[in-house]
Amino acid sequence: MITDQLLRPASIVVVGASNNVHKPGGAILRNLINGSYSGELRAVNPKETEIQGITAYAGVQDIPDTDLAILAIPASMCPDTVEVLAAEKQVRAFIILSAGFGEETREGALLENRILETVNKYGAALIGPNCIGLMNTWHHSVFSQPIPQLHPQGVDLISSSGATAVFLLESAVTKGLQFNSVWSVGNAKQIGVEDVLQYMDENFHPDEDSKIKLLYIESIADPDRLLFHASSLIKKGCKIAAIKAGSSESGSRAASSHTGAIASSDSAVEALFRKAGIVRCFSREELTTAGCIFTLPELKGKNFAIITHAGGPGVMLTDALSKGGLNVPKLEGAVADELKSKLFPGAAVGNPIDILATGTPEHLRLCLEYCEEKFDDIDAVLAIFGTPGLVTMFEMYDVLHEKMLTCRKPIFPILPSINTAGAEVAAFLAKGHVNFADEVTLGTALSRIMNAPKPAANEIELFGVDVPRIRRIIDSIPADGYIEPHYVQALLRSAGIPVVEEFVSARKEEVLAFAHRTGFPVVAKVVGPVHKSDVGGVVLNITGEQHLAFEFDRMMQIPEVTGILVQPMLKGTELFIGAKYEEKFGHVVLCGLGGIFVEVLKDVSSGLAPLSYEEAYSMIRSLRAYKIIKGTRGQKGVNEDKFAEIIVRLSTLLRFATEIKEMDINPLLATEKQVTAVDARIRIEKK
Repeated sequence: MITDQLLRPASIVVVGASNNVHKPGGAILRNLINGSYSGELRAVNPKETEIQGITAYAGVQDIPDTDLAILAIPASMCPDTVEVLAAEKQVRAFIILSAGFGEETREGALLENRILETVNKYGAALIGPNCIGLMNTWHHSVFSQPIPQLHPQGVDLISSSGATAVFLLESAVTKGLQFNSVWSVGNAKQIGVEDVLQYMDENFHPDEDSKIKLLYIESIADPDRLLFHASSLIKKGCKIAAIKAGSSESGSRAASSHTGAIASSDSAVEALFRKAGIVRCFSREELTTAGCIFTLPELKGKNFAIITHAGGPGVMLTDALSKGGLNVPKLEGAVADELKSKLFPGAAVGNPIDILATGTPEHLRLCLEYCEEKFDDIDAVLAIFGTPGLVTMFEMYDVLHEKMLTCRKPIFPILPSINTAGAEVAAFLAKGHVNFADEVTLGTALSRIMNAPKPAANEIELFGVDVPRIRRIIDSIPADGYIEPHYVQALLRSAGIPVVEEFVSARKEEVLAFAHRTGFPVVAKVVGPVHKSDVGGVVLNITGEQHLAFEFDRMMQIPEVTGILVQPMLKGTELFIGAKYEEKFGHVVLCGLGGIFVEVLKDVSSGLAPLSYEEAYSMIRSLRAYKIIKGTRGQKGVNEDKFAEIIVRLSTLLRFATEIKEMDINPLLATEKQVTAVDARIRIEKK
């Protein structure tokens, strides 16, 4: 629980305080003093009577009643100390910096549990243990450096790792990013990332609170709660970017389906972030860059102008934006010619706009004004200006400062010379601006932000899905494992998913009769082995009775084969949909191109069931192969609406058949008119 005593304590005691600022107890006291904490500040150290000018007490039993206690003492001493402070000194908030708890040993975990029991008994808040502390505009209860500029409209940073929080602050401070609060939750014994987000959501004041949240997450204890409160904050006008560390897997798990081979906990994280509307980042630089972008006016479109006096960075930035699906449109025509005539000979205006190394501040002003007033198809401007060390940049940066205050289109300052023009950059940041020193990192972060979907709607699409029949089918399946083809067909049909007509039998004459009725060519597949292709158990384009009879006899000799499935031979683009149940997250739905491309290219996108139509379209359009789906180079595209509909219907099926743990439909054969499930596998666990 998060209490007022934690956020706005009237009094703070540092237990284990020290005059040595290289120790946590000394550093945190120094930061509290230097941060101009206005409440009563106390210290506990049996060897001192005064520490850093603050009155020191011999033991916690000697202090007056206090709101917040910060513990920088050995782990073994913490449980008894917490008990005394909570029971006798009315402490209702604790920050425990000490390590040596559940992150190390079983004995440490027992100490942690004793502390949790005590703080919960007295209704107190607990940050940690094993953290760097908590910092906000009220008090700087951290032992680390740097201390960033703190402002009520600055960024809220919530980090599972104290060291990572420090490194994020290092990255952010050099960019000029201001903070409202920094939370290091450590072992998160009581308060974790989800708890902080919940508090921020439930106590959100749009006119007072920060609207930017940056998260570094090592473990998602409660995905549903994270999803609910993150999406709620975003719907209230906040922007959230996050790193989820530890999502990859060392070595591939044994998997019996395409979905199992490519799905992982990382797919679940991707799906969760997509559903919530969280911008996913993969490095500290990306995360702090995203935070800086969030401080600027919101982008209204994807068309960017680049103004620079250095050709190379402009080209690299153009590449980064284009790779992320953003546009650097060519500037041409009378207006472009007019601008070019006002610049030095040799300048280029095609976009990037290169005013040359000799370009003046007035040239920069002119280009910014043309982008603002005359180039109507430009939505934002990226200005790259450093120095070779021959001139000062104060006037150039003054122009940027002036235009960033007056232009309605966002201007992104890229000032790479943080050493050579350090004084000029520092003066620019001191005016309240941010700086993007690396153009490629900025381009990547912009792409992630512009391509992040909005939070998904919570409604479940039920139209055309026969939920009672789905439950009857699931309940009638006799055993766990991969279910027989007729159950698969029945479940897909109950969800309204089009399936190809098929017939299974171990009797040759019945298989031949079905093929005669539907017409040749047909496809024959073995029933039994999971990976049919690997055992020679799939034959396409069987054109006649004799050919089918031969293949029937051959395939029935394959080990573990119990029958032969035959279906009409359809044509179309091969697509794929799969799903896998992830503990805590629920079903992760995947889509992409089908056939062998699923595991070879691994070009799949993920979503968290149940899915809306908007989410399904977002998944499809985020694929690298989307051009194939849409149609390219004279090739007709597939019916995207039908593809999205099947994704939604499948996600609804999974919502009401949680016994399904793994499945894929591969391929779906798609044309411009129809999308049909040709082959599917479903594995259930009822236990």
